[in-house]
Amino acid sequence: MTTTVRAYAAPSATEPLAPATIERRDVGPHDVRIDIRYAGICHSDIHTARSEWGPTTYPIVVGHEIAGVVAEVGSAVTMFAVGDRVGVGCMVDSCGECSYCARGDEQYCAEGNIGTYGSVGRDGEPTQGGYAQSIVVTERFVLRIPDALGLDVAAPLLCAGITTYSPLKHWQAGPGRKVAVVGLGGLGHVGVKIAHAMGADVTVLSQSLKKQEDGLRFGAGAYHATSDPDTFDKLADTFDLILNTVSGPIDLDDYLSLLAVDGTMVNVGAPEKPLSLRAFSLIMQRRAFAGSTIGGIRETQEMLDFCAEHGISAEIETIPADRINEAHDRVVASDVRYRFVIDAATFA
Repeated sequence: MTTTVRAYAAPSATEPLAPATIERRDVGPHDVRIDIRYAGICHSDIHTARSEWGPTTYPIVVGHEIAGVVAEVGSAVTMFAVGDRVGVGCMVDSCGECSYCARGDEQYCAEGNIGTYGSVGRDGEPTQGGYAQSIVVTERFVLRIPDALGLDVAAPLLCAGITTYSPLKHWQAGPGRKVAVVGLGGLGHVGVKIAHAMGADVTVLSQSLKKQEDGLRFGAGAYHATSDPDTFDKLADTFDLILNTVSGPIDLDDYLSLLAVDGTMVNVGAPEKPLSLRAFSLIMQRRAFAGSTIGGIRETQEMLDFCAEHGISAEIETIPADRINEAHDRVVASDVRYRFVIDAATFA
């Protein structure tokens, strides 16, 4: 059996998102039904809705930054109760048995994790995301949102927060480490806050200085415009870690030149087209170029708790559902400071 809920769906790659109804499965023994209160808008939603990362099966409901309240739990659920404040991020299931799942890295599941949208669930049905009134998720993939975080400002942390927290932790951002964040957008502004809270010396590298005041307020100690060629001369051989959050094309050789010996540049932005680099940009200073996706469920909970402890939340603009298409266009135009969040009450 299923339950029908209201949502906003993309009917095709070229049509605007529109009101729709979708079916959610009934709550099974290990399931949690969540009344969605807020859903963040990630650039990944737009890429998927517009079929920019490969073929998309339509209609599709996107959204993987979900915050809400538990409305129902299955008979075998032990971790959550009705009324709990919870969230759902980019995954809703995995095999649970491979070595990656066993160590808490479900995002790298050997069988492939099941995405919150655009995947096929264990029931054989396409998964539909958070631009909707409610969602049903297996207990293992539900996160607890600490009381210190508002549900609206916590929603973007389920993607933007963990996407930046995971590599910052993995590559040991902290005291004595010089970290540069490329781009001060939806991902970058959270990354700056987290790196600063970890104790790192943080620099923002952005195309212009128009967001400099914000960057310094978020915890950066310095802010430089990459449109100024002198920036790359001034900062050569400086950073231990560079976190690239932008999805557009950049000159990797220029950015790699900013790394100190043994420094690492980590890409979390996902450009549509391939990037290229010269091997000598890595070889001569034993530099590394790496990539990172989200984190596992355990690490995502750790991130939420860390953000609550340090007073970190996303900077948001809350919108009703009928402004989703406008918001998508504004995200593409980099016209948001810094994350759109949909008020899910307006889906009704």
